[in-house]
Amino acid sequence: MSELPPGTAPIKAEYLLSTQPRPAPDDDAAEGSTSHVTNDERGDSRDARSTGPQRRKFSKEERKNRTGANKGRRFQKIRDEVELCWKIAKGNSCEFGSECRNTHDVAAYLAAKPRDIHFPSAQDIIEDPPFVKPFPEDETMADADSPSLDRSTTCPVFETMGACNTGLKCRFLGAHSTKNEDGSWAVTVNEEKQALTAVTERELNFIDGDTLKKIRSKKYPHPITDAYLKYLQDEEKKPQSKPKENANQAVFDAADFEQQENGSIPNLVVSAVPSESVNAPEDGPSQVDTPDVPMRAVEKKRLNWKGLTYLAPLTTVGNLPFRRLCVDYGADITCGEMGLANSFLSGSKEEWSLIRRHPSEKIFGMQIAGSKPSFLVPAAEILGREYASGLDFVDINCGCPIDLVYKTGSGSALLDAAGRLGKIVVGMNKALGEVPVIVKLRTGVKDGRNNAHKLMPRLACEWNASALTLHGRTRQQRYSRLADWDYIKQCVQAVRAREEEENLTPVPIFGGGDCFSAQDYWEKTEHSGVDGIMIGRGALIKPWVFTEVKERREWDISARERLELARKYAEYGLNHFGSDTPGVNTTRRYLCEALSFQYRYIPIGLLETLPPRINDRPPAFKGRNELETLLASGNSQDWVKISEMFLGPAPEGWTFIPKHKSNSYGTEESQG
Repeated sequence: MSELPPGTAPIKAEYLLSTQPRPAPDDDAAEGSTSHVTNDERGDSRDARSTGPQRRKFSKEERKNRTGANKGRRFQKIRDEVELCWKIAKGNSCEFGSECRNTHDVAAYLAAKPRDIHFPSAQDIIEDPPFVKPFPEDETMADADSPSLDRSTTCPVFETMGACNTGLKCRFLGAHSTKNEDGSWAVTVNEEKQALTAVTERELNFIDGDTLKKIRSKKYPHPITDAYLKYLQDEEKKPQSKPKENANQAVFDAADFEQQENGSIPNLVVSAVPSESVNAPEDGPSQVDTPDVPMRAVEKKRLNWKGLTYLAPLTTVGNLPFRRLCVDYGADITCGEMGLANSFLSGSKEEWSLIRRHPSEKIFGMQIAGSKPSFLVPAAEILGREYASGLDFVDINCGCPIDLVYKTGSGSALLDAAGRLGKIVVGMNKALGEVPVIVKLRTGVKDGRNNAHKLMPRLACEWNASALTLHGRTRQQRYSRLADWDYIKQCVQAVRAREEEENLTPVPIFGGGDCFSAQDYWEKTEHSGVDGIMIGRGALIKPWVFTEVKERREWDISARERLELARKYAEYGLNHFGSDTPGVNTTRRYLCEALSFQYRYIPIGLLETLPPRINDRPPAFKGRNELETLLASGNSQDWVKISEMFLGPAPEGWTFIPKHKSNSYGTEESQG
């Protein structure tokens, strides 16, 4: 292996097709943007993602072409050629009648509808081409009245839930439809299965339209927020009695905030408005309870997370189907995608959908980003009122490095605004009631200016954060260097020393960065003293990393098992996004997003040394069989072919462009 450049994955010679490593995928692009600082601005003309002394110098144009984000990505919503009214599709009547913009002619819709898709079972997956057992083309299985229906298919949603919520628009309609004697069509319902799965499969954390309307129109009450913001304004007006150097720090703590006996902040003693009062008639009687004693930090739900596995919140790719998949493979704690406080307060339906939770997610939280108490505290108050039983924690994002977030003062910008951060944490703690507040950080904003070791003790001991997670890189580093686990250890020690000094119960602290194997996990945990490790990129590349961690082994997963994982993702996607035409292709898009990371996995049976390292770049290689070779393809057209095994042929003209430019080699020109 001496001929391979440093930083190259040690693949056994018999599987090598080349000795030159592939271009490194730009994980900065996967976070939503290219690096905020170019190599030239750092005074470094080298490719920041190359490793070792043999790094070749690239021109500025080469670096731009090799890495970065495909910012022109557009994913058009594919619809049926003939649009059937949703109410008619579900067997209901439409109040708009002939004025409805969609057709009510079921026969015409079924005549134009594409033929049903076959969804394979796990037993249909094989390791030889075509990798999924073909379904026999038996014309007798087609419905005589509607050739688009295929009675041999199965609907994943119907099989799971006992009813399909897309009705006649389902692309697996032959599995659950009947034609009545009067010529009308009906959708089958398995009431027994529907009842059995109501608790185990039905998604949670929905928000109703009336509540969204109140949020949008600024009529949703925020009594706790109003009192807290008034308190902050009054504090700002008071003469500064503190030393000048503390002027930009939070000069209060949660205990002061909650005291009533001194009478200094009487307006803060306000109970939460019951959720039913939010939608009460505006001219109706007030349903606000009399003031209660406010909750103290010690009354928050205690987070006992030591020894648990944690899937990091991941933008775009960390959706509900992917989280379900990780739970199947051993993830104990899951967190939704980052939402923006401003978007929550504007009543964005898409933003509120990020809080959707599957019952299998036993410990679930949501992540929110914002720059000021006036944004984050009212959003937290709505969350605490609407989802008191549906959220186990709320995570404040103080680590997001992308320009879009940072330039607004959110994300990692809060690392340099301790006073503002303290006010946010205290206010959100108050507004969320029993729901704990946790904080995710990076080590600092700029290289050489780490400050997490100063912030974390204050977050845990002064501002009552219930847990802390620390990614071992600065904002400036992004993914260009290895995570600093020695510094993570220093931060853990700083928090534990402060807790011991003040006789406080220790809060969970999770580290993060470059964890890619069971050996990585347990060595880093022991070395740093963290309670666990939050896994992000490692889970994207191999979701079964949680199984490896729990079983303390490296899993040489077979190609067939990996394709079964893709089948399961497709099934979960259809259950979440829907089994109609738009739902199928949304599922296809996110399955391809997942494959744009999973292709980077190098089967450990092909490696000469273990454990595998996340930053090692593989040369071109072949797998132990054709399926393993296909799953290692970096060609995005191959990911679309894999999606077609489970979701049927992609619509004409549909292409997938990944976030990482280096992932779509040979296809960018054809995709436009």
